[in-house]
Amino acid sequence: MSRTVDIAALASGIREGRRAEVARAITLVESAKPERRAQARELLTTLTEAPDAGVHSPAVRVGISGVPGVGKSTFIETLGTRLTKAGHRVGVLAVDPSSVRTGGSVLGDKTRMPQLSVDPDAFIRPSPSAGTLGGVARATVQAMAVLEAASYDVILVETVGVGQSEVTVAGMVDTFLFLTLARTGDQLQGIKKGILEIADVIAVNKADGDREMEARAAARELAGALRMVRGHGEWAPPVVTVSGLTDVGVSDLWDHVLGHREHLGVDGLAAKRADQQLEFTWALVRDELEQRLRHSPGVRAIRDDVRAEVLAGDVPATVAADRILAAYDEA
Repeated sequence: MSRTVDIAALASGIREGRRAEVARAITLVESAKPERRAQARELLTTLTEAPDAGVHSPAVRVGISGVPGVGKSTFIETLGTRLTKAGHRVGVLAVDPSSVRTGGSVLGDKTRMPQLSVDPDAFIRPSPSAGTLGGVARATVQAMAVLEAASYDVILVETVGVGQSEVTVAGMVDTFLFLTLARTGDQLQGIKKGILEIADVIAVNKADGDREMEARAAARELAGALRMVRGHGEWAPPVVTVSGLTDVGVSDLWDHVLGHREHLGVDGLAAKRADQQLEFTWALVRDELEQRLRHSPGVRAIRDDVRAEVLAGDVPATVAADRILAAYDEA
C-alpha cells in the first residue's frame, strides 16, 4: 500500500463492495504503524458517517470457536456456502492468537475453504492478532465495520486456540457458537466451564456415520452440564449435533443462531452492542497506551538496562515496572 491513502476513494470503493478495496482497508486497520492507525480511524469515521450508514439492519455477527480438530473450517465453509446460496453476503474473519510471536497470520483458511474462497458473495480474511489480544480486538472489530460497510450481512469470526481469545471474540459478536466433538470416556474433557458460560449455541460436530450415536450422547451430557452453570431465566443454549462435512443439521443450527438473536430482541441487541462499544473503547485506549509506551524515547533509553537487571535478578518486577512508567511520564 502506498504511503498516501485516498480515504474518500477507499471508502467509496468499500461501499460499492469492491473486494480489492475491502482487502486494502482491512490491511490498513490491522496495521500497528502510528500513521496507518490514524488513517484507519479517518477511514472508519468516513464509513460510519456516510448518509446510508445506519439504514441497513445490523449484520449478524457470530463468533465460532472449538476444540482442536473439531472441523471449524469445514463447518464454516458449509455454513457460509449455504448462506450465500440463500442470498446473504458472508464475511469470514479468522482471529489467530498463535501468530503473536511473528505478528502475522499463520492460518491457511482460503486453502481450507476452497469453495467459499471463490464465492463472489463471500470474503475470507485470516487476521493476525497484531501482537496482543488488544490488537485482536482493535483489528477484528474494525475489520467487521469495513465488511458491514461493504454490505456483508453475516460476519463469522473464527477464533483459533483456547482461553482468553474466545472471551475476547465473544465480547465482539452477537452470538457465540462453540463447536465440540464426541469423545470416548468423559465427554466434557477439555471443555472449560468458562466456555459453557459464554456459549450461546453449542454443536457437536462430525455427527455422521457410526459417530452419530456417540455425538447425540455427548450432546445430552453437555445439555445437562449447561443446566448446572446457567441460572434460571437466562437464555438456555441449545445443544445440537451437526456434520459440517455432510451438511447435516447445519440449517437447524443456523435457525438456533437466529433464535438467539430474536431472544435478544431489537433493544437487547442494541444494548449488547452498546456495551461492546464501551468495552471496545477501553480496549482501544489500552492498546494505544501500549503502543505509545513501546515507542517512547524515554522507555527505549532504559529498556535494555531494565531487561538485563530483571533477568539477572537484581531488581524485582515491581521496581522495574515503576522505572519504565517513570521514564514514560518524563518523556
